Amino acid sequence: MKKAFPLYMHAVHKQLLALIAFLFCIAIPSLAQVDTVIENASVRLPDVTVSNVNIQQLLDRIKNDTSFYKAFKTLHIVGYTSYNNINILNKDGSIKASYDSKVQQIRNGDCRSDKVLEQKSTGDFFDRKGDYNYTIGELFSNLFFVKGKECGENNIVAGQTFGTSGKSGIEKKKEQLKMLFFNPGKKIPGIPFIGNKLDLYDAEAKQKYNYSLETTTYNGISAYIFTITPKPGASGIVIDKMSTIFDVLTLDVLERSYSLSYKAGLYDFNVNMQVELKHINGLLVPTVMRYSGDWSIVFKKRERATFTATLVDFKK
Repeated sequence: MKKAFPLYMHAVHKQLLALIAFLFCIAIPSLAQVDTVIENASVRLPDVTVSNVNIQQLLDRIKNDTSFYKAFKTLHIVGYTSYNNINILNKDGSIKASYDSKVQQIRNGDCRSDKVLEQKSTGDFFDRKGDYNYTIGELFSNLFFVKGKECGENNIVAGQTFGTSGKSGIEKKKEQLKMLFFNPGKKIPGIPFIGNKLDLYDAEAKQKYNYSLETTTYNGISAYIFTITPKPGASGIVIDKMSTIFDVLTLDVLERSYSLSYKAGLYDFNVNMQVELKHINGLLVPTVMRYSGDWSIVFKKRERATFTATLVDFKK
């Protein structure tokens, strides 16, 4: 059995984080259609009008949603168990290497820590020293597992903003990751070639994408689904499809999914990700995260991988 996730990251991989972080960009709540205009973008609205709903206010609230960010911050103040699977794939889709684990996050007083209950690996997922052979494993660890012990955290999001001003090195890369993950749809400084292409609020983006808002039922809950898709013939895009499902009553995010692809001189990628959320013990938390991707970065071997993380047994 190989050792648990290392408590550090190699310097060379730190430099790659800014390029890889976009793989985990989740849902761009940009807006807009035929009758209602949000920042000069049109949004196709439901055929059935929902009574007592101000569409303008609804779309503004969707765009400024913080429930998704808060749900992930809530993971810092609760205990839970995660079942994790990572598969590294060959070109034909067969499994080259894999990692499976059962990890318990323990909340003790004002601190949290991780306990690896079970784990196994196949192939060359780890090297002889027990370090990662694949960047996806290291990035997964860095994003979702505690390094040692973390204390004094909360899930407050009011008044928090993201920005890279005054930051450098790994701290700047961490901030870029937060901007991509929780506040997408805006320009991200410092990510080569695609930083500006992630902006769905400028005039150029609105000429390339269609936006729609529909009513639906999700796990028995009345919901809205907001979808972004490229217009036919659109070029120079990064987002192939993006959808966000919101609870009609609370407007909390219930699911976000996306497909992204791009090819540049230094790297190319084609990735898909989905996150499901639920209210448990009065708190909105992520319960399932799924990822599949094929990407290559200069000086690194191409990686084709899938992962699934399922979170259960939440405790306040």
